[in-house]
Amino acid sequence: MLRLALTLAACLRRAPFAALPRCLSLLLVGLMAPAWASLPIEHWQQPSGARVYLVRSPSIPMLDVQVDFDAGLRREPAQQIGLASAMANLLSKGVLAHGKDGALDENAITEAWVDLGASFSASAGADRLSFSLRSLTDPVLLGKAVALAARQLGEPAFPAQVWQRERERYIADLKESYTRPASVAGRHYVKAIYGDHPYGHEMTEQTLQRISTEDMQRFYRAHVGACQARVSLVGDIDRAQADALVGQLLARLPQGPCGSGARLPAVAEVQPLTQPAQLRIPFKAAQARVLIGQPGFKRSDPDFFALTVGNYILGGGGFVSRLTRQVRELRGLSYSVYSYFSPGLHAGSFTIGLSTRPDQADQAVGVVYDVLRDFVEKGPSEQELREAQQSLIGGFVLRLDSNARLLENVANIAWHDLPLDYLSTWSAQVERLSTADIRAAFARKVQPDRMVTLVLGAGS
Repeated sequence: MLRLALTLAACLRRAPFAALPRCLSLLLVGLMAPAWASLPIEHWQQPSGARVYLVRSPSIPMLDVQVDFDAGLRREPAQQIGLASAMANLLSKGVLAHGKDGALDENAITEAWVDLGASFSASAGADRLSFSLRSLTDPVLLGKAVALAARQLGEPAFPAQVWQRERERYIADLKESYTRPASVAGRHYVKAIYGDHPYGHEMTEQTLQRISTEDMQRFYRAHVGACQARVSLVGDIDRAQADALVGQLLARLPQGPCGSGARLPAVAEVQPLTQPAQLRIPFKAAQARVLIGQPGFKRSDPDFFALTVGNYILGGGGFVSRLTRQVRELRGLSYSVYSYFSPGLHAGSFTIGLSTRPDQADQAVGVVYDVLRDFVEKGPSEQELREAQQSLIGGFVLRLDSNARLLENVANIAWHDLPLDYLSTWSAQVERLSTADIRAAFARKVQPDRMVTLVLGAGS
């Protein structure tokens, strides 16, 4: 209770009138935090090899499910970048006939989900292919929703004529992205950060043209099986019901335990930069876009908490961050400046970004580097650390204030093999950090003299 009071006081000090509604909301949610943070995660493995993670949340008759497979960007063939994303898109465009079940086209699938008042979708990220199911827990509705989702999971049609249409849409979107400075800057930036690693691969018209629906089917069969699934569930359901549901959901996928022959090959790690790189990209725009960074760290890194809190102080805390104070408030060089880490199964980027007038770009870059070098060398002050801890601990419950957000956290725990008590110990992990911990972590992970500096739109 004392911690919550201190957090509320810090919130009101920063903006006593404008922030009052948000601060009071923070207090109300904070009073409910112990109930959410202490929700136990039940975990078991099915005979097929599927790993299941369940949080019971009986407050509303709703169930959210996420099923993850190692079938994201990092698994795509280098000549077919976009394969995972295109495959995920087509998973809602058709289902094959099987036994007494007739084939379904995209319109029939959409109508079926609307009739159920439920939803099912697929998406592909850098590391994983994810399926998301949401349904009421009414036994009849839930049973039908799981049956339909199982068909989409196990019997996708990948219709060739639909892919021809969707590929044209992808290409049109790509061409349009070439006119947006943020997209152009981001494309050059990730290539400079990641080099030949899959995280830096770029989808192009050529890579899309090399993708066929037969390629999708092969990729899907190689990476999507019951033994490879990590299933996270949050909702009004008990363990026995969850186990039966997961079994039904994965029943039409290839079964059997994951032996050595079923393991996917290792993916090389992101290589650290050995020297600085300066990129100047001409582009007609009112604002110059600046991106500065390097490969950061993997999600499994023990420095995760120290780097997360340190980054909040440096540039992730919005108006209370050092970068905002030095770049925006004291010098008026940018309306917004930010920093973030993006850890994954491999070292994701550490990035600082801002937009500024083209004639101020060099000055802004210089200020950013001065702030960064000072932070890496000296770390945060005691006051900065206390305020960051109070804000992060007080706001943590906002990540758990709905089934969907709680599911996101549980799926993150499942995917990265984090401790099952991760949510209940999160605040203690943040609170125990010292300024020395943060300084040491940044010294290990951030090298200001070996970074990519990209400026787009400020001349050559």
